[in-house]
Amino acid sequence: MSEQRKYEFTGETKEWCGITLRQIRAVRAIGWIAAGTVGGWIESEENLDQVSGNAWVYGNAWVYGNACVSGNAQVSGNAWVSGNARVYGNAQVSGNAWVFGNAWVYGNARVVSKIIVATRSDGYTFLLTPDKDNILRIIAGCRYFDIEQARKHWRETRGGTQLGDESLAIVDHLERMAKICGLINGGDK
Repeated sequence: MSEQRKYEFTGETKEWCGITLRQIRAVRAIGWIAAGTVGGWIESEENLDQVSGNAWVYGNAWVYGNACVSGNAQVSGNAWVSGNARVYGNAQVSGNAWVFGNAWVYGNARVVSKIIVATRSDGYTFLLTPDKDNILRIIAGCRYFDIEQARKHWRETRGGTQLGDESLAIVDHLERMAKICGLINGGDK
C-alpha cells in the first residue's frame, strides 16, 4: 500500500525572477504538523518529498530550482534553498539562511545565517548576507553584487531618479547595519 500524499498546493503563488513559487498545506498529520497547516513555498513537488518522512517547509521559507527537502528535514523562517541543494535526514535550515548551488545539508546539521533586509517604496527587496567566502553580497531581484558593485549599478541605471536615490540610500543603510551587526570590521557589537 502506498503512503498518502503529505501536502497540496493552496492556490497562492509568488513570482520571483521568472520562478513561480506555490504555497503548501498539509493534507494529513506530518509528525507534529496538523492536517490543514499552511506551510512555506516551493516551486514544484520535486522540491519537497511528497510521501515519506516528515520533511516540511514552514512559514516564508522558499525551496526552488532542483533543490530537494526530504527525510525529516525542516526549512523554516525566511530561509531559501535553491539550485541543486539537498536538505535531508534531520537537518534544519532556518532563520534567514540560504543554501544553494550543490550544497548538501544532512544528518543533524543546522544552518542559520545573518541577513539584513530592506525594501524600497515600490516593494523591491534588498538582502545583504555573507557569501561562502564571507564577502558581503547584496541580492536584489536577480542581481547579486558586492556593496561597491551595487552602488555602481544603481548610479548607472537609476541615477537621479527617486528609485535610484532610494536604492543608494538602502545600500548605505545595509552597509551601516552590517557594521553594527559585526559583519564588517568597525561595528559596535
